[in-house]
Amino acid sequence: MNRLRRSLKHSLATRVILSTLFLSLTVVSLTGSALYSRLADGILATSLNSSLAEARYTFFNAEYQVLASQSMTVQARKEALAEFVVRTSTQGINEERREVIFAKSPGGPTTANSYEMSSNVIKNSSIPKDLRAQIKKDAKLHYAYGPARYNNGESIDSLFVGQRIIIPTGGRYEIYIIFSLKNQTATVDLIKNSLLLTGIALIFLIGLITWLVVRQVVRPVREAARIANQFTQGDFTQRMKVVSTDEMATLAISYNEMALSIEEQITRLEHLSRVQQRFVSDVTHELRTPLTTLRMASEVIHIQRSSFDPLVARSSELLVAQLDRFERLLEDLLEVSRFDAEVAVLEPVDFDVIGLINRCAADFDMGGTVPTRDIQVEADEESVTINADIRRVERIMRNLLSNALDHAEGKKILVNVVATDTEVGIGVRDYGSGLDESALTRVFDRFWREDPSRARVRGGTGLGLSIALEDARLHNGELDAWGRPNQGAHFVLTLPRKAGELINSRPIKATPKDFHQEAFYQ
Repeated sequence: MNRLRRSLKHSLATRVILSTLFLSLTVVSLTGSALYSRLADGILATSLNSSLAEARYTFFNAEYQVLASQSMTVQARKEALAEFVVRTSTQGINEERREVIFAKSPGGPTTANSYEMSSNVIKNSSIPKDLRAQIKKDAKLHYAYGPARYNNGESIDSLFVGQRIIIPTGGRYEIYIIFSLKNQTATVDLIKNSLLLTGIALIFLIGLITWLVVRQVVRPVREAARIANQFTQGDFTQRMKVVSTDEMATLAISYNEMALSIEEQITRLEHLSRVQQRFVSDVTHELRTPLTTLRMASEVIHIQRSSFDPLVARSSELLVAQLDRFERLLEDLLEVSRFDAEVAVLEPVDFDVIGLINRCAADFDMGGTVPTRDIQVEADEESVTINADIRRVERIMRNLLSNALDHAEGKKILVNVVATDTEVGIGVRDYGSGLDESALTRVFDRFWREDPSRARVRGGTGLGLSIALEDARLHNGELDAWGRPNQGAHFVLTLPRKAGELINSRPIKATPKDFHQEAFYQ
């Protein structure tokens, strides 16, 4: 049953064939039932009309025999009636035997002479009670269907036709002629079996034809799905075969043209990507040599700034600051090129992540521009040990804290740590200007800033969050973002407790607990 369900769910051919078979079965059943009913009713109606006509003729002969026997003795009359019963019940070569019953009508006058008799020892109790009640009411001909039971135990479906008759010196009697329906029943059964076998054969042929037709349609679709699967795995040389000029051939030609276009586009993009990676890598490495020289010269100038004119001294300070920023940009570009080249590797060690967060928060206080109290760290435990690349986790935290400080607008920043047996969640929540919902889809894009025109004390390059996301996913972790205008932002880092394992849940949800959606939209 489960296999059939899976086949119905994943196989178009199975669904089409089963649907066709079900509908065909319904149509064949209804048509067969109607045809069987019409044929059976026609056969029984023909048999009934013939039997009633024959019964009327027989009853007329019986009345004639009774009238002719009025001058006879009782014994002679019995013999004449017995001969009539034998003659009436005699069957032809191709006919079923007819049975005759003379039965005393209940409620009539009692006489010493009894003319009750029957052919072939058939039981009088076989006569339907409703038929006897109708004949008792009037002298008309009546009929009914029922089983004829014989003394030997045999029972045959039959037609009972009866009429009332008066026998001299005998009183009121009922004469019944029983017509066997054995031939008619056999004919109806033959029709039923023939219709059943024909229906089964018809459904089988319909199923076979449907399978052949569906196979012609589904095979190209399956071939296209197989080629598309190989196409997604990097084999861009696969093409569909064109063997005809029908609609499927048109589909194959269009598919092949699409595949060729995609292959060309992917090849061009791969070439551009390689050129871009090579350019970034080469430019970054080439700039490090003059940057080192500039760094040495700027430090010499910066050391002697006290002896310079105030404007020159300020220029030396700006030079050192911009060189620091330029050096960070080069380091970020180098890291991006490593991620693009897929050569970034983890160096996991065991360390206390809460201690690392506290050190990162304290480092932002060294300049004296941001008080430590503005960054609050909350955790259920004093220490949480994880196995990860400490350098990359520290870079993630510094990027998240730096981003929060840039947008907090002097308000507090809350860092929440929640640990389970298999994951660690770190949430960085600020209450500054926040993010628009449309910006959440681009916040991790490279070189993207929500408002590049705004002046920031710590102006970033737009690579920090992108590198943070790459570092998180290198650990098989995830970095989620949430934000609302004037409601602040919330970045949640989820890492496995052991490097290389997968995360099964998120201990901290991206939507912060202190955000009330109803109040926000009012």
